[in-house]
Amino acid sequence: MAEFLEYDWRTNFITKDLITIPKSQKNPEDKHISIQALRGLIYQSTDSEFKNNVQQDDTTLLKFLYARKFDIDEAYQLIQNYYWYRKRNSQIFKDFSIDAPDIRKALENGLPGVLPTKDRKGRCVLILTGVNWDCSYSLLSVYRSLLFTLEHLINDVHNQAIGFVVIVDWTEFSFRQSTNLKPSVLKLMIEGLQDCFPAKFKGVHFLGQPWYVEAALTFIKPFLKDKSKDRIFVHGNNLSTLHDHVHRDILPAEFGGEQPSYNPETWLKKVLEETSNNNES
Repeated sequence: MAEFLEYDWRTNFITKDLITIPKSQKNPEDKHISIQALRGLIYQSTDSEFKNNVQQDDTTLLKFLYARKFDIDEAYQLIQNYYWYRKRNSQIFKDFSIDAPDIRKALENGLPGVLPTKDRKGRCVLILTGVNWDCSYSLLSVYRSLLFTLEHLINDVHNQAIGFVVIVDWTEFSFRQSTNLKPSVLKLMIEGLQDCFPAKFKGVHFLGQPWYVEAALTFIKPFLKDKSKDRIFVHGNNLSTLHDHVHRDILPAEFGGEQPSYNPETWLKKVLEETSNNNES
């Protein structure tokens, strides 16, 4: 724990985010102006490959605008990062669907899972339970599953505007499992989620981490921006500090919550149902 605390990864900081969306992000006319401005920057780009291949429909551009609170320049930088990250790391996005065996397996294990109820600030809560990872598939596959889930969730405008909370439970995560936390993949994950994906991550909470997980995770510290560090919270076995950020009323019993234990396949079933409905329509 000491290694994390010296980096000021705080355990008792409560954010003051509001569920309400700023009026400037609600007004259809303002949204239209922002979309046109972002599209104009893409049109003016001297990077012909990016300009000619990046998606520019209103729905796509809004994701990047929400992710950067409608700052046009920052949204433009983010969409560039997103495009080139996917280009550079095409192996991550190959066979990127619910039918990919490794993504399907990870989702069966609840890596990640998504709580059915948003928290009191309106944020969507993702959970990853390390002990469920049997290491028959790689950390890269877990990352693919996480990205697939986020791509699915980010289609909801509410999630675009309010953002996400991630809870990672390391309880009973073994030393053998920790040897599969490959530094190169951890670095790739930080780069992709921090700088190259259109989502607001409002908090990442670590629970029950043993010393060898702490040692592995210190690797990521140099790659985190200050804003990201401020949103990482290390609770150890102290669930009460987690409850200061995510209230017990939506949490499953294993996190000291008031809901039943989480079924790892709950999110997979929901995605399959929604995918089936979309295909039928």
